[in-house]
Amino acid sequence: MTDAQTYNYKVVRQFAIMTIIWGIVGMLVGVFIAAQLAWPALNFDIPWLTFGRLRPLHTNAVIFAFGGSALFASSYYIVQRTCHVRLYSDGLAAFTFWGWQLVIVLAAITLPLGITASKEYAELEWPIDILITVVWVAYAVVFFGTIMHRRVKHIYVANWFYAAYIITIAVLHIVNSMALPVTLTKSYSMYAGVQDAMVQWWYGHNAVGFFLTAGFLGMMYYFIPKQAGRPVYSYRLSIVHFWALVFTYIWAGPHHLHYTALPYWTQSLGMVMSIILLAPSWGGMINGIMTLSGAWHKLRTDPVLRMLIVSLSFYGMSTFEGPMMSIKTVNALSHYTDWTIGHVHSGALGWVAFISLACLYYLFPRLYGREIYSNRLIEVHFWISTIGIVLYITSMWVSGIMQGLMWRAVNDDGTLTYSFVETVQAMHPFYIIRFLGGLMFLAGTLVMAWNLWKTAAGSKPVTAPIPEPAMAH
Repeated sequence: MTDAQTYNYKVVRQFAIMTIIWGIVGMLVGVFIAAQLAWPALNFDIPWLTFGRLRPLHTNAVIFAFGGSALFASSYYIVQRTCHVRLYSDGLAAFTFWGWQLVIVLAAITLPLGITASKEYAELEWPIDILITVVWVAYAVVFFGTIMHRRVKHIYVANWFYAAYIITIAVLHIVNSMALPVTLTKSYSMYAGVQDAMVQWWYGHNAVGFFLTAGFLGMMYYFIPKQAGRPVYSYRLSIVHFWALVFTYIWAGPHHLHYTALPYWTQSLGMVMSIILLAPSWGGMINGIMTLSGAWHKLRTDPVLRMLIVSLSFYGMSTFEGPMMSIKTVNALSHYTDWTIGHVHSGALGWVAFISLACLYYLFPRLYGREIYSNRLIEVHFWISTIGIVLYITSMWVSGIMQGLMWRAVNDDGTLTYSFVETVQAMHPFYIIRFLGGLMFLAGTLVMAWNLWKTAAGSKPVTAPIPEPAMAH
């Protein structure tokens, strides 16, 4: 059978393997810096082990290395399967894999050395930014080229979400990363002051909105119906969900800049759009969960389906909490506190990581032609990691709300009741709980890595024939 008659599973396998490897690396760095916050001596007075340098390494590793690899793997798998055609270009697909790995390795070298553009989620310096752009354009060519050559008239909704994420991330990355290079490792942003902050959070929140939401909703709309063996609950709702989400999300960035020099009307617009965002977000969550109608009993026996549904539940919770925290009066308490960290990780661990890992459980048996090595180990992974998430986010909620209340407490004479150091001291027990929660999540992921290794070891990578056009419907 020629390549043209089979799907390109090689690049999917490569990205799937790197998803789990980079996931472990990124989570390991996260657990280490969580331990540093509880026990500061753990930086050993070594500059490249300090929190300030490892924190951007952690965020880049879990978002772009782990999350990015999961998005590449799933989008390449889904676009072929739903279009009944091989990837547009095997060569360009291979380039996106090796190019993306090079970006990640360069990030892992430069960030601990303190080479940074100092923009959140966009810390990488200008030569790496250019490489990201080249890889991303190649990714877009492969993805949209595949859709243009599809043998199925209809474009399935998962591909709409992937398309939105690919286009929007390209625009966000290019605009926010515009800089004047001074040397090979140093550049200055083209924006300054409040304009720089506005562009940064337009980028930052939409990195969340499109990289960490739209792309993973593409996964949700394919893998939940597949794993449940049921059609998506409402196709009409999925289309409404898509257009409402992509129109609204792009405006929500200013809620990161409440009580700053940003014009008041801009802050208010960001708040209003964030609150409106609750509707499409919950529409998507309800659509995913209701896909189980007639198949609820499968949750008892199928740990992968349970993982997918729990991830959607965390998505629903995070997308309720986010709009609530964008309200100015709530933000007056939550701003700059650990509550924000709890919110981010309920989305990052509960939604993004869980749905990515569940998708790997779906993909590996199909990519290697084997049953999963152990369903029991999936159960173990699910429970260890779920308990870890709950410990992590509840400790940060309690720590953050306490922190905010201590910061705003004043005596009768108007002086502050607590010094800053006293707030840090009060948060210490919660930092230890957060560290233990992160450690449990990492332990669950290591269990999964062993399970996937045993599934793939000794097997021959499979190829899958593309259905004949007459069969496509």
